[in-house]
Amino acid sequence: MRRAFWITMAILALMVGACRHETDQTSTTSAEVTDTGSDTAAASTATTPVPVTASVPDADKTFANDAAQAGMAEVNAGNLGLQKASNADVKAFAQRMVTDHTKANDELKQLATTKGLTLPADVNDEQKAAATHLSGLSGAEFDKAYMDHMVSDHEKAVSLFQNESTSGGDPDLKSWAGTTLPTLQDHLKQAKDTKGKLK
Repeated sequence: MRRAFWITMAILALMVGACRHETDQTSTTSAEVTDTGSDTAAASTATTPVPVTASVPDADKTFANDAAQAGMAEVNAGNLGLQKASNADVKAFAQRMVTDHTKANDELKQLATTKGLTLPADVNDEQKAAATHLSGLSGAEFDKAYMDHMVSDHEKAVSLFQNESTSGGDPDLKSWAGTTLPTLQDHLKQAKDTKGKLK
């Protein structure tokens, strides 16, 4: 009887020991999984690239500023043309200026944002003076003065964009200038043609 008792106790002791061993192994495995997960997360965080805004050369910043102001000036003058022009061709040209330059201005703003550039919020003094001059005119007098400004402005714009498209240091601004240039050249041609039709 006593022998059977001790055999039973020995078996129980072995079972308890086995259970404890399995529990310890399970805990160790869980800890390893947890540690591995943490290490993976840390490694993932450490290798995630942080976007860095590339440095834009000063000459390209100047181009972006000048292009932004020129674009705003064309939209402002175009809106005046829609209000004051008496000639149908002049009105049509003014509408194209508003449409095309608004599109180009939006593209430049988006590009500037990606590069951390802050563009001017208003036109320069010369452009303000031109707008004031046009605001005081009406009818045929406005038509002629507006188209004079458009020829002059687009000659400057074509030169500005040609220079950036060939000599720009920032590849994105250089590409945008090259893509926009043909439209400006067409504007200049249309401005000259429209001016030539006025009496």
